[in-house]
Amino acid sequence: MLATAYAEAVRGLDEGGVPIGAALFTRSGELLGAGHNRRVQEGDPSVHAETDAFRRAGRRRHYGDTVMVTTLSPCWYCSGLVRQFGIGAVVIGEAANFTGGHDWLADLGVEIVLLGDAACTDLLARFIHDHADVWNEDIGE
Repeated sequence: MLATAYAEAVRGLDEGGVPIGAALFTRSGELLGAGHNRRVQEGDPSVHAETDAFRRAGRRRHYGDTVMVTTLSPCWYCSGLVRQFGIGAVVIGEAANFTGGHDWLADLGVEIVLLGDAACTDLLARFIHDHADVWNEDIGE
């Protein structure tokens, strides 16, 4: 599942955007939607990877049986999305470059799996080094 999110992150980078990817799956592994951070490409600060994947997944009656897979710890905005819609689990590629609200989600009973994936960490670290101004805008600094 992380490979899908990572491919989205690379796609975002190739488009000139922030390399963060996400995908929403059922617990049985069915892909519902995948997306990537499109803030730069669309000039829209609300198009984070998790929101893009969520929007592309389409409407459901409930989300408790879904898993959000993301290359980076979800920011507070995206953590709020997980909370608002009751997404049951979040799988995180890395939290070394940025730590968002995943501890808060865990405290609320959301299953959190932090992988510490080196490829996810390296991809974003290179981007932050090369494009600190865009990164700081992305995290609201």
